[in-house]
Amino acid sequence: MIREITLGQYYPVDSVLHRMDPRTKLFGTMIFIVSLFLADSLEAYGVATIFLVLVIRLSKVPFSFMIRGLKAILFLLLISVSFNLFLTPGTEIFRIGFLKLTWEGLRLAGFMALRLIYLVIGSSVMTLTTTPNELTDGLEKSMGFLKRVGVPVHEISMMMSIALRFIPILVEETDKIMKAQMARGADFESGNLIQKAKSMVPLLVPLFISAFRRATDLAMAMEARCYHGGEGRTKMKPLRYGRRDYLGYLAYLVYLAVMILLRWY
Repeated sequence: MIREITLGQYYPVDSVLHRMDPRTKLFGTMIFIVSLFLADSLEAYGVATIFLVLVIRLSKVPFSFMIRGLKAILFLLLISVSFNLFLTPGTEIFRIGFLKLTWEGLRLAGFMALRLIYLVIGSSVMTLTTTPNELTDGLEKSMGFLKRVGVPVHEISMMMSIALRFIPILVEETDKIMKAQMARGADFESGNLIQKAKSMVPLLVPLFISAFRRATDLAMAMEARCYHGGEGRTKMKPLRYGRRDYLGYLAYLVYLAVMILLRWY
């Protein structure tokens, strides 16, 4: 399951989304996330599905690669669906002890499952089509207005970019540690859910040590290169909006307007 995490990875391919400005993709991701919390009907989720399918087609990233990331949230998905399914009051369908299945719970659980799945896939589209450097520049540019009130925008953008970049690195490191321990007789596959969770505990110590070591090496490398933040620094590839970006903003606003109309009318 750990090996299937796709969030934070970059998928190199030539597509319309890959060539778009990172600020446009960040804005589109935020609009998509907001729209998912506005959606409360089958029609709204149908529009969100169509929008997400079109974006995936434009990205040219294989859909099978994207859905691999859903395996990592399967446990969270099951818990969320179960709580909404059996603990939502309403018209009863049947009862098992103190657990009661209702039509309202069934509807809410289905929408919650779709929302979590679409959140993961939508966020993955952004990271799969945007390099860490582009993501840092886009975040810094997008939050530039906060500099006027003393917010360290460059440092925040750098931390978020490094955190995303470290996800696939730590996943790969975890995979190596698991294989090394399995070669020494460790068993991570057999047993029930609790036993599998306990078998993961021996992974935590070497994984934390590896993470702290990588963080220390990165800090020393930045210090050796006299890195001092974003003030006075120039960009090798300055961000510029193109025609596709303006069309992207227009498409996002039209999509958001449709979702708001479906919400209120």
